[in-house]
Amino acid sequence: MVYLVAENRVLRVTYTAKVRIPASSGEVFLGPETGLEDMNEIVGLTVSVSSACVIVNLHRRGLFAFRYDRTLKWSTGPFIPQNVGNHQGCRKNFTDCYFVSHPVLDYCDANFYIANNQGELYSVTTNGPPHFEWIQDISSIGKNFSITSGNNGQLYLTFQYKAVIIALDVLEGTILWQQSIGSLSASDSAPVVDVNGWISIGSLDGYLYTISPSGVVTKLPRRKIKDTVIQVDPIVDCSGYAVYISQTKMEGMISRNIRGHTYVSAIKPIKTTITLLVPATGTVHWSESYPGALSNLFLETDLRNYAVDEKILLAFISSSNVGNPLSCYSTHQKLESSCSKMDLRKTRFYTGNETVIKIFLAIETILLILAAALVRFCCVFWSKKKLQNQDLGKFLEKRSSLRLQKKLYDRTITELEKEAAEGPSTNEMLEKIDDLVKERENVERKLLTTYSLGRDATSPQSTSLIPLFDNNKKNITDTSSEKGEISNEEVEEKDVKGKALMETESSGGDDDNDDDDDDDHDRDDDDHEAVLETQGVKILDEGDELQSGAGTSMRKRLNVSTIE
Repeated sequence: MVYLVAENRVLRVTYTAKVRIPASSGEVFLGPETGLEDMNEIVGLTVSVSSACVIVNLHRRGLFAFRYDRTLKWSTGPFIPQNVGNHQGCRKNFTDCYFVSHPVLDYCDANFYIANNQGELYSVTTNGPPHFEWIQDISSIGKNFSITSGNNGQLYLTFQYKAVIIALDVLEGTILWQQSIGSLSASDSAPVVDVNGWISIGSLDGYLYTISPSGVVTKLPRRKIKDTVIQVDPIVDCSGYAVYISQTKMEGMISRNIRGHTYVSAIKPIKTTITLLVPATGTVHWSESYPGALSNLFLETDLRNYAVDEKILLAFISSSNVGNPLSCYSTHQKLESSCSKMDLRKTRFYTGNETVIKIFLAIETILLILAAALVRFCCVFWSKKKLQNQDLGKFLEKRSSLRLQKKLYDRTITELEKEAAEGPSTNEMLEKIDDLVKERENVERKLLTTYSLGRDATSPQSTSLIPLFDNNKKNITDTSSEKGEISNEEVEEKDVKGKALMETESSGGDDDNDDDDDDDHDRDDDDHEAVLETQGVKILDEGDELQSGAGTSMRKRLNVSTIE
């Protein structure tokens, strides 16, 4: 599709290559027919494919971006308010500030560039709401200039009245170089850029000025042709590496310089020479003149009835690719080649408010960490052997019940200890506290083993902590039976009995989920303790529970049969 400006309307023409365009293929895209009555003067437009919109500059009204379906996407003026008393754009005077140039799109970074009437140049992003990437004040050089996108990381401004060209970095807006050229023929003269990054512009002195990406100026052709001028902007050929230029030899040409401006006058044009050359090397591939060989391209009736316009003639010859030995490339290939010269190390993309983005990233990082911890917990939780072939609801209900029991024991024990501290304590109260402590320890053991939410216990089966008798260690001293002391044989017999009782207790298996089994288990422990104490074995309860593979806890038992 092609978009054209026609007075106060924007036309859209749909066409297919190599197919004749029917009369009904054109339509009014924007205008009074579509409900826009206030489009008095359209300064210019550009089409952004990346953002799928048509950007139009309306005189003294601002920029308007319309989607392909004619709905308004966004609009903005030459300044954007920021903090109180601060704004972007129109630094000198924002009351009478407006855009004066047509928007120029850069196909590499997808931004477009536009100037206001105060000599400021804007870089505007097309992604999201309107945002000014940077604003460069060029008014010290001049307020009237044309904008040319290099599609290679550089932007070119041409000051026609001063015959000056400057190059800017498209990412930062800094001036890279500034060069003077010969006088230009029109107020809208602008250079063309080839895929090598060289810019070319014709002058009234008859030379083609070519400037390298680093700012080196070369004048072509190397031999000056007397009384010639270049009035028409060059055109890049289909390969993207060469340009067509038109030089006109004038009769009675006079050149004057008045107050820094060059004025050329002539009687009439004598001959026009069209040349195809490569700006980077100066190589000439083809050159013909009119009148001359170029006259054979036209019918004699056309030559007699119509005057030849250099601009139209140059456009037809370049589009016909006359005399061009170079291979043609598609627009995509040429853009790919020119954009590759852009310094990607300095590439920046507008992403919005940096402070908000940092806060969002911090919150997102915290959420990801929490999610990772939750996933890990779930993996550990569901891999527990105790949960396999069990009802999760019953497991959690039992665990909750145990936690409530533990809290109840804690509160009751605290109250009894407080009563015992404030008043006389009886043996019955102490025994009750001791029983409650044992019950609480039993509940805690279940919460830490059978009903824990952690990993399954991986420690090996605990071994017996009862010390065995060793003849090499003098734990028990033999004395005569006459003094009423216990002999080694009796001690060994008691050790064997205590060990047998211990093995019986440890082989009791895992705890059941029911509270009645736990109570029976505790009563058995008390019976075993009583038997062991009668046999001379003292129980030292250090409060450390040793978990076996089956979740059974044991207390240390030491033989205390010593000889006084």
